[in-house]
Amino acid sequence: MAHTLKTLFVAAGSPATVFALAPLATAARNAGHEVFVAATEDMMPVVVGAGLPGVAVTGKTMRDYMFATRDGVPLVLPTDTTTRLHFGGHGFGRLAADSMAALRALGRAWRPDIVIGGTLSFAAGLLAAELGVPYVRHAWDMGEPVEMDLGAEEELAPELARLGLERLPEPRLWIHICPPRMLTPDAAVGAVMRFVPTGRQRQLEPWMYTAGDRPRICVTAGSRVSRDQDLDFLEGLVAEVGRLDVELVIAAPEEAAAALTRPQVRAGWLPLGTVLRTCDALVHSGGGQTALTAMQAGVPQLVVPNMPKLVSHSRRLSEFGAAITLLPGQDTCEAITAACHQLVSEPSYTQRSRELAADIAALPDPAEVLSLVEQLAVG
Repeated sequence: MAHTLKTLFVAAGSPATVFALAPLATAARNAGHEVFVAATEDMMPVVVGAGLPGVAVTGKTMRDYMFATRDGVPLVLPTDTTTRLHFGGHGFGRLAADSMAALRALGRAWRPDIVIGGTLSFAAGLLAAELGVPYVRHAWDMGEPVEMDLGAEEELAPELARLGLERLPEPRLWIHICPPRMLTPDAAVGAVMRFVPTGRQRQLEPWMYTAGDRPRICVTAGSRVSRDQDLDFLEGLVAEVGRLDVELVIAAPEEAAAALTRPQVRAGWLPLGTVLRTCDALVHSGGGQTALTAMQAGVPQLVVPNMPKLVSHSRRLSEFGAAITLLPGQDTCEAITAACHQLVSEPSYTQRSRELAADIAALPDPAEVLSLVEQLAVG
C-alpha cells in the first residue's frame, strides 16, 4: 500500500494485552506504516521488548484501577460471579478514563489515522470518536463476557455523555484471534486472524525444543504471577502435577519461579510457543493467550480457571474434547492428577487439539487482515 498510515494500538495493563496486539502491529510496521502502542507505564518494557514503539498513558497499574475508585476509595473484590464481572469492567473503565488526557495529547501531536484497541481497552473507542477516525476492536484471546462491557459502560457514563453517546462506541471492524468454532455463539461478526504466539522470548536451550523420555507436562498460571498474586494457586497446581511420573516444567516469571524450588524441575520464563510443542499436556489457570498458545501447538489442556471470566471459554474447549476443565470445588488433588493422567493417556484429547491447531493454521495471517484495516483508514 502506497499511503503510510499512522496506526495507534491501545493495550492495557498486563503482558497478555500487549502480546495479543503485537502480531498485527508488527505487520503494520513491516508494511511501512507508523505504529505506536499505548499502554500503562509498567507495560512499556513489554511493548518495546516486542520491537514496537511504546507510549505510556498512565503511571498507575491495572491493579490500582481495579481496586480503587476514581477518588482513591479502596474496593473489595466481590464474590458473586456476575457482580465480579461488572466490577472488572468498572476497573477497565477507570483505566480508560484516566488514560484519556495522555491519549488526547498524543492525538494532538501525532494524529492517528486509525485506532485499534484491545478487547477491554475502552479508551480506544473514546479517542477514535473524539478524533473522528475509524475504531477497530481487537480480541485479546477467546472472548470476554458481555458483563465486562456493561460495567465499563456504567463507569464511563460521564465520558460517553460528553460525546453525546449512551453506549460504548461501536467498532468499524472486529478482529478475532480464536478459531471460529471456539468463539462464543454471540461473538460479534468480524474478521478472524491467525493466532501467533508473541510472548517475551529468551535464548533457547536444547531441552526446550527436544522431547524427553517421559511424558512432559507444563504448568503455568500466566505472566502476572508474583509473590502477591496467584503464587499460592500456582504452587498448588505444581504440587498436584508433581505427584505423577512425568517430566514437569513450570512457566512463570523468574521471581515467582525462584519460589517454586523443586529438585530436577525446570522453572522460569519459558518461550511457551516453543516449549509446548514438546509437551503432552498443559495445566493452567485459563488465561486466553495461554489457551490459544496450547491450541496453536496442538496440546491438550487441563484448565483450572481462577477467575469467573475464564470459565466460559474453558468450558468450550472441554466440550470440544481438547481439554478438561475443573471449576472451583472440583479441583481436588485427586481430580487434578486423574485429569492429567487422562489427557496424557487418551489419544482423543491430542487428536481434538490438533484439529484446533489445523484450524488456526488455515486462518488469514496478520498481513492479510492488515489489508482490511488499511481499507478502513483510507475510507
